[in-house]
Amino acid sequence: MFSSYRQVLTPTGALAFTLTGLVGRLGYAMQGVSLLTAIAVRRHSYALAGTVAAAAMVGVAIGLPLLGRLVDRFGQRRIALPAALLTLAPQLALVLLIHRQAPTWALAATAFASSFGPNLGGMARARWAHLHQDDPTVLHRANALEQALDELCFMTGPVLGALLCTWQPEAGLLAIAVLTTVGGVLFAAERRTEPPIAPATAGDGVRPRAHGVPVLLAVFFGTGILFGSLEITTLAWTGAHGHSWAAGPLLGLQAAGSCAAGLAFGMLPARRGAVRRLLLGLTAMAALLLLPLGAVGLGGGVALLAPAMLLAGSGTAPTMVSGFTLLQRLLPTGALNAGMAVAVAAIITGSSTGSVLGGLLIQHTAPGAGFVLPAVAAAAALLIAHSARHRLRRATVQPTDLAHAPG
Repeated sequence: MFSSYRQVLTPTGALAFTLTGLVGRLGYAMQGVSLLTAIAVRRHSYALAGTVAAAAMVGVAIGLPLLGRLVDRFGQRRIALPAALLTLAPQLALVLLIHRQAPTWALAATAFASSFGPNLGGMARARWAHLHQDDPTVLHRANALEQALDELCFMTGPVLGALLCTWQPEAGLLAIAVLTTVGGVLFAAERRTEPPIAPATAGDGVRPRAHGVPVLLAVFFGTGILFGSLEITTLAWTGAHGHSWAAGPLLGLQAAGSCAAGLAFGMLPARRGAVRRLLLGLTAMAALLLLPLGAVGLGGGVALLAPAMLLAGSGTAPTMVSGFTLLQRLLPTGALNAGMAVAVAAIITGSSTGSVLGGLLIQHTAPGAGFVLPAVAAAAALLIAHSARHRLRRATVQPTDLAHAPG
């Protein structure tokens, strides 16, 4: 496995942008737990915490496509560097406002403004597509590595955020400001692997009504609901049962299962079509997410929920890898960063929706009832993809000028 993934990192500068991007994404992975915990501790309301978290994610959903389009036009460094620096001030302001128990509108507005950071994951995937565009097998492995790194961040980020917030409620948010700024600046400074700016053409738009892209966006939105609702439900359930310390580790176990599954998935030969791989991944994800719901229903406590979360996470990475592989095929070269940003925005928007829905459900029912939402969201994403499977398959055989990566 290590020798195979070493091939992915062979190009000069590949390891450098991978590590620097990892620093920045670790900060973003801490965002949910740190923001929810800080507000819940200071204001004693999961509904308010979910609303402010949703405002932050809406900012991401709006900012990412805009920045992605600018990156396609002007290059990664010229856009990502100022974006990383400009978000530092509102990030620090949010820490102060939460500590001073500012009104809801001020918290939501500042959280929104602090979210216009660069899409490091999308830019990294664009770099992999550029570096390995001539080798579908290595590109598939690079996409799997990228997703595994995402899950690694979301495995360690919630744990680190929870630990810092246990010491001081706003400490996690301070760490986020440092990590995202440093990581974003260093990533943008790595020029050796930056994709060249593609010439602008009339066909460079994402074209959301063509090539199956809206189906993938709907699937990504459903998985976002899954992430947001699972996160806030886990926080509320552990808090209600006197195990607040376990929220980060439980979310980390879910990400660990996904990370391991992503690395293993990258080693498998891509014999089945990407559409079929996506459907299989969604099916597994929907089935496995019934495990946390069952564990809570049986009243087994943290000891039973922990392995359920680990297994539930193993369906996530293969699904996301297959989805992003399809997206790379459907997007023209000149819109790759914008298209990736739209996909991430769909996930973020779904996550904000899941956070709000989860917070409202928890506020009016038992905390464990929130585990219904992730399972329902995964099933809905599967239903959407399955009903549009023929459309997706037709889209993958569009003329070659619409395909970016043949993997």
